[in-house]
Amino acid sequence: MNRFSQKITNSQESNLQQTQLGQMCGSKKLFCDRYEILQILGRGGFGITFLAKNAVLPGNPLCVIKQLCPKVTNPQSWQRACMRFEKEARTLGQLGSHSQIPMLLDYFQSNGEFFLIQEYVPGLTLAREVRQTGIKSEASVKQFLQELLPVLQYIHKHHVIHRDIKPQNLLRCEYDGRVVLIDFGAVKEQLVDACQNSNNQAANTNFIGTRGFAPPEQFSLRPVYASDIYALGVTCIYMLTAKSPLEFDYDANTGEICWRKEVNISNSFAQILGKMVKITLADRFKTADEVMKALGNESYLPTLADCLTTQKLNNKSIAQYGNSYENPDVYLPPVTRTANAIRRWRARPK
Repeated sequence: MNRFSQKITNSQESNLQQTQLGQMCGSKKLFCDRYEILQILGRGGFGITFLAKNAVLPGNPLCVIKQLCPKVTNPQSWQRACMRFEKEARTLGQLGSHSQIPMLLDYFQSNGEFFLIQEYVPGLTLAREVRQTGIKSEASVKQFLQELLPVLQYIHKHHVIHRDIKPQNLLRCEYDGRVVLIDFGAVKEQLVDACQNSNNQAANTNFIGTRGFAPPEQFSLRPVYASDIYALGVTCIYMLTAKSPLEFDYDANTGEICWRKEVNISNSFAQILGKMVKITLADRFKTADEVMKALGNESYLPTLADCLTTQKLNNKSIAQYGNSYENPDVYLPPVTRTANAIRRWRARPK
């Protein structure tokens, strides 16, 4: 079973039949003289995604076709949409060179709609994985972060904000177990913006993202790199609890979700997750680098604790160092011990 096993309602199926690719689904007709449409993978407010195979290439490799349907109001809007689509598709093409991002195979526009052809990655989404196998351990979530944070680092260096990180958009490849980031919201947002009325009198009120996973600044249509950090933190909480963020209570003062009592993790890791999902941008991790550094420091805490000198001093040591050790349970650093020794040497009888 893969992530695309899902039920389609009668109304959705009726809408699909009205689209060009929907009519081809399950038939032997070829889209663009090369793609055989096999089944629907999903649909949203901005388009439909299909599973297809390339009937021309040897081996008939599978691929994913994303049909984007912008609401174009006039020729000027269509021209802007074409330019934005071209730009964002090229960006996706550059990002696709990363092993954890699906490769962009082709892109074009036809009959007032845009199409992206991407690599098909078989596997389960993290959402389905958690439903099937249950909640994840702290060690498993840390491993997930170590795998995905470099991907965020990579796309942010290319000046791209994903905008829709969530368990449904994170796929574990069934071949090698790598985590793959899918369904970038950046292209959708750019097309929505380009399709606004040419007179610009109407404000852009089209939100790209998912409630609960998107932070406040994204709802205000001002996403930043830290917006992806927030969504990733909420995804980690989902993995630890199997609960959607909308299922948690919220702090009436801060607006943050009350998740801490729902998990059994170390305080150090809880502090990291807590900082990832801070509502206020000033309190949140700004970059993937900061989270990676915090995770690296956190992994050394047990080792550092083992290195601390916590043994009690015996009576001979107390007598030797005098009043400086009124509390033998208190550890004094070497510099302090040296300073105390100098004071005792100066104070000794001549």
